[in-house]
Amino acid sequence: MKTEDKKQIYRIIKTYLKDPHVQEMKNYIQHGSVTTYRHTINVVKMAYILDKKLGLHADQEVLLTAALLHDFYLYDWHKRPWGDLHGYRHPHRAAKKAVEIFDVNERVKSAIETHMWPVTLLKVPRSREAWLLCYADKFSSMAETLWMR
Repeated sequence: MKTEDKKQIYRIIKTYLKDPHVQEMKNYIQHGSVTTYRHTINVVKMAYILDKKLGLHADQEVLLTAALLHDFYLYDWHKRPWGDLHGYRHPHRAAKKAVEIFDVNERVKSAIETHMWPVTLLKVPRSREAWLLCYADKFSSMAETLWMR
């Protein structure tokens, strides 16, 4: 990734990265040995790369903010009761926390809520940012699960 791309990403998400709630994501494992924080950074980078490579011209503020906060639920989903139906429930929990703590806009909230489609069958992505997030999350999750143990 080029230096100017890294600077662009950092410019958009730097405020969130410094927040203690976002830093708390370092305390939870997401896939394999990857923390939720590292996973969301992976998704941010993947979403950015996909947007650029595919020439989709997504709204970078919406895309990268949603990518960083898409798993902003702040608990260990491997422990019950959180593990039960986590895949279905966490998008709503993450979106709710993102609105409560950061007052994110409706487009960011919607992208977060729909990132688990098709698991969340009725929550279908409705914007290019939401579709990019959905795909970037699936790709990153697969790589983390298979190769980052």
